Amino acid sequence: MPPTTTTPSLQTLLHQNRPIVISGPSGAGKSTILSRLFAEYPDRFGFSISHTTRSPRAGERDGREYHFVSVDEFKRLIDDQGFIEHAQFGGNYYGTSVQAVREIAEKGRVCILDIEMEGVKQVANHPTFPQPRFLFLSPPSPEVLEQRLRARATDSEAAILKRLNQAKVEMEFARSKEAPHEKIVVNDDLEKAYQEVKEFIVGKDA
Repeated sequence: MPPTTTTPSLQTLLHQNRPIVISGPSGAGKSTILSRLFAEYPDRFGFSISHTTRSPRAGERDGREYHFVSVDEFKRLIDDQGFIEHAQFGGNYYGTSVQAVREIAEKGRVCILDIEMEGVKQVANHPTFPQPRFLFLSPPSPEVLEQRLRARATDSEAAILKRLNQAKVEMEFARSKEAPHEKIVVNDDLEKAYQEVKEFIVGKDA
C-alpha cells in the first residue's frame, strides 16, 4: 500500500511563517513601501490578492491587483466560509480568501495582507487564523493626507472627503487600546518609513 500523505493545515503553515498585516489610510504610502519591499526580497514574501466586487480601474487586471467578482459570487464565498476577513467599503465588498493565503504559505513565503480597519478587527479576533503581526502606516497629519489624495487626481471631491473621514477613524482606532498593532510607522519621510517597516518585518526581532 502506498504511503498516505496529508496536506498540512493552514494553521500549521502559518505558524511556521507568521503573516504580516499592514493597514493604514488610502494615501499613507502602503503600496509604494510594499512594492519596494517585494523588489528587495523577491523570494521571501507573498502578497495576498483580495477579492472585490468593484469594477476594475484603468490598467488593472483580474488576478493581479484584485480578484474581481460579482456580488453573488462574493456572497457565496461568505456563505462557504471562504474568507478570513471581509468588509464593505465605498459601496463595494472586499475580502481576503483562505485560498489566497494558503497558496502563499504553501510556497514557504510570509503572507502580507494589506487590509482596512474592519478587516484588521476580524483577523485579530478570528477563532482559528494564527495571530499575525500588525503594523499601521500613518500619514503625518490629515492635512498632508489630503494633499496626497488631491495630488493623485483620481478621485471625485466626494470620494476624497469620504476617504479623509475614514482615515480619521482609522488613525484614531490605531492608537486606541483595542487596536492590535504592534507598531505604528508615520510616513513623513518615505526612506525613513521604509526602513522602519523593513526593520519590523525582517529585522532581528521579527
